[in-house]
Amino acid sequence: MHFEVLVEDRSTSVTVDVVLEKMLGRNGDVHTWQLHPYKGAGRLPKDLSGTTDPSKRILLDRLLKILRGYGRSLGPESSVVFVVDLDDRDCRAFKRELLDVLNRCSPCPRTLFRIAIEESEAWLLGDHAAVRAAYPNVRQRVLSSYVQDSICGTWELLADAVHPGGSARLKNWQEAGKAKSEWATKIAPRMNVEDNASPSFRIFREGIRALSNAI
Repeated sequence: MHFEVLVEDRSTSVTVDVVLEKMLGRNGDVHTWQLHPYKGAGRLPKDLSGTTDPSKRILLDRLLKILRGYGRSLGPESSVVFVVDLDDRDCRAFKRELLDVLNRCSPCPRTLFRIAIEESEAWLLGDHAAVRAAYPNVRQRVLSSYVQDSICGTWELLADAVHPGGSARLKNWQEAGKAKSEWATKIAPRMNVEDNASPSFRIFREGIRALSNAI
């Protein structure tokens, strides 16, 4: 199976790339994948047929056009994997909206929608041993206070656990984005994909495995 993987930012791209290799083996041996990190998720536009600016690379803004393009170009041994943060959305309603977009495609590409709750840092926090191995000086009190996949300001909590000075030191989105990529780079390689406390990660994992067995 070949996977076209759409993610909303570079840190999620790092995590997903590492996790796919842990689950599927080295890219190109049996399965292949291409990661496409965007510059944020944004919101689904009210007018899906309206004009969007591709140079902004906002994932949800372009979703219908992207999926229609894949529907025309991908063969039966390829799938689209879409990974996005829930943020402050209602999960079920958001999933319905994503499926509604897919159903407007003809033909529809084989597509897996997966939502990290609340943010993709929840998948890193799903493996406390990996966090401690990557950051031996982790603030254990902060790490232990995390309720898995809760709506709590997930990336800020991880920052408070591992970043010097905590989330207060990350004063803008550029600094936060750089820190998130560093956390993913250090923690994801140490993750045990079979023993992760994040329900949304486990749903992602099983969806990938189902697709990998589809051919």
